[in-house]
Amino acid sequence: MSPTRIRYRLAGVAVATLAVAAVTPVVPASAAPSATVSPGTVAPGGRVSLNVEGCGTKTGRATSRAFGNVTLTPGNLEATNLFGAATVYRDAPTGSHPVTFECGGTGGRRITVTLQVAPGAARGGLGGSVESMSTGQVALGGTLAASALCAGIWILRRRTARTG
Repeated sequence: MSPTRIRYRLAGVAVATLAVAAVTPVVPASAAPSATVSPGTVAPGGRVSLNVEGCGTKTGRATSRAFGNVTLTPGNLEATNLFGAATVYRDAPTGSHPVTFECGGTGGRRITVTLQVAPGAARGGLGGSVESMSTGQVALGGTLAASALCAGIWILRRRTARTG
């Protein structure tokens, strides 16, 4: 085959490719929504935050056997994120629970993530910060606080006795 003939064939393939590309409709690639449940592991009675991004709708919901149905609301004007919160049932069984996020109404795009329900009760009050302290540390802290209180009272009484 002559070089001229090869050039004509390559030019013909290029023109055909451009023609096909010109008539092919452009479909924007929409990313699948992504969802998170935070924290990913919670005790029965604990609260979780729900977030789904990339729905492209202003409404949504999250559903799980661990907490039921939760309506999600937009986090900003463009509705790029939908947020919600849920309290895990106190009698929720331990283990993995699927959480299904649905964009828009019934039949909208869906994504499922997993929530772990751990044994134990939900932490309240100090948020579990005392759990890592030993009895000796708690006693030492209490003794120091009581000593500071007594020293303050002693100083105030001495000051009152001098002025009086």
